[in-house]
Amino acid sequence: MLKFLIFLVIVLPEFFPMVIWAQESVCTDQIAGKSRAQLERELEACDKEIAEWTETLNRAKRDSASFATDIAALTAKIKAAQANIKGKNIAIANLTKDIAIKQSEISILNTRITNGKKAIADILRKTNDINSYSLVEAMFSDKNLSEFFVDIDTYASTERALADLFTELRTVRNLTEAQKATLNKKREAEAAARASLEASKKEVEINQAEKKTLLAINQTKEKTYAQVLADRQAKAAQIKAALFPLRDSVAIPFGTALQYAEAARSKTGVKPSLILAILQQESNLGANVGSCVITNLTSGETKSVNNGNIFSNGIHPARDLPPLQSILKNLGRNPLETRVSCPVSSTFGFGGAMGPAQFIPSTWNLMVEKIADAIDKTIPNPWDPQDAIMAMAIFLKELLGTTGDPYTDQRTAACRYYSGKTCYGNGGANVGLSYGNSVMSKAAAIQRDIDFLQSL
Repeated sequence: MLKFLIFLVIVLPEFFPMVIWAQESVCTDQIAGKSRAQLERELEACDKEIAEWTETLNRAKRDSASFATDIAALTAKIKAAQANIKGKNIAIANLTKDIAIKQSEISILNTRITNGKKAIADILRKTNDINSYSLVEAMFSDKNLSEFFVDIDTYASTERALADLFTELRTVRNLTEAQKATLNKKREAEAAARASLEASKKEVEINQAEKKTLLAINQTKEKTYAQVLADRQAKAAQIKAALFPLRDSVAIPFGTALQYAEAARSKTGVKPSLILAILQQESNLGANVGSCVITNLTSGETKSVNNGNIFSNGIHPARDLPPLQSILKNLGRNPLETRVSCPVSSTFGFGGAMGPAQFIPSTWNLMVEKIADAIDKTIPNPWDPQDAIMAMAIFLKELLGTTGDPYTDQRTAACRYYSGKTCYGNGGANVGLSYGNSVMSKAAAIQRDIDFLQSL
């Protein structure tokens, strides 16, 4: 028997890996009918596959440029994204099961609460009946003395039962609220996974189209690789030169904005595409909301530079107006000419946010020392694109989520940047979700440009 095994190892070396592989979980689209443990193992297999294709992509990037190398890189991108899609489908399936379980548990708890309330109502009625039984009635009733004391004992036990029920009801209510909070988190995670799934599908479509184009060029010999590179260089120059709009500041070339964002990443680890996407989103908001200048340095009243509308709630007079005036004085800027954000409306909130990154003065002051250290500048300027981008990265680092999923964590950071809350708020309501989704869509497009520039 031992000789036979040695023969298999020597003569059929591929046999044993095949046997082992058959026992391992693989990253697959087949989800129905599988246990949670099976799905968890397959999710690990998807993560492993993503890591392997990412390493393949990195090796391709290090190789000499050619049609074959570019096609291999695109193939690796597509395979990694497809593995991510499979992983997200598994995660969504698990979350869907978890949500159903939580809903069932909450339903059971709600039934216990309803039954508890009915029992309390019954006990209160009995207690009221006993309380209405006076001592005179007891003495002159047909009941003997022993029966009267039985009623008193019944009253005492009824009160104890009532106290126990109230305690249980409070416990069940607390447990129900905890389960509802967990349910909301599961729903948020499921929604985030679906959004990430759609983003990965879009990435696959774009890379497949690019791969198809490259294959066609290579097969038909329509262009040499040198000509393809020349076309790419021309496109790269256009991308870098294209003006990147900034709110309440002069537009700068995309290449310059990317340099600032890369420098910010070296200090904070925040992806440049996320930084630039939020800047772009804020610029779009500025076009809709408009910019204002201060008209009253005591009340904080402002006026729109676009239509002349006056906002009595222009800047928070206590929280933000004093630090704003101090910031402007240190920068040597005229407070009556410097643009800040207008309020969303004349009856809601305040404006006064500064520069491309839209920091309110009180928040800027809390961060100014960190910003100064990062850019090695004594007085950071929130209207200076370089300073604003570094400040945004420092702030975003503190806002990034901790789920471990890059898409979800970045979208959470965008929502917090906008509203101070997660995309679904503290109670599960959508808070800034459209802002976060818009940012992630812009970030994907910007990342494609960054990848293109870095591939040259």
